[in-house]
Amino acid sequence: MAYSAVPTPGAPVSGSSARPEVAPISLKAIAPWAVFFGLLMLILLYFVGAEQGATSLLSGEGVHEWVHDGRHLLGFPCH
Repeated sequence: MAYSAVPTPGAPVSGSSARPEVAPISLKAIAPWAVFFGLLMLILLYFVGAEQGATSLLSGEGVHEWVHDGRHLLGFPCH
């Protein structure tokens, strides 16, 4: 229901204990987003923590230099 600046008869007054009903979100609606963000976090963790050396997907030091400070902040050794 949309909120309006004009009070309607029977509407709860500000400060009253009546709260609007909140519809629960189903697991089926959340699951795809949880999987997406989980994979995104794993990819980010890989690039910050392991993107160098034998497991490197990209050649050069570019990724290492971009995530260098984050790597130290998260406790990953890199020197």
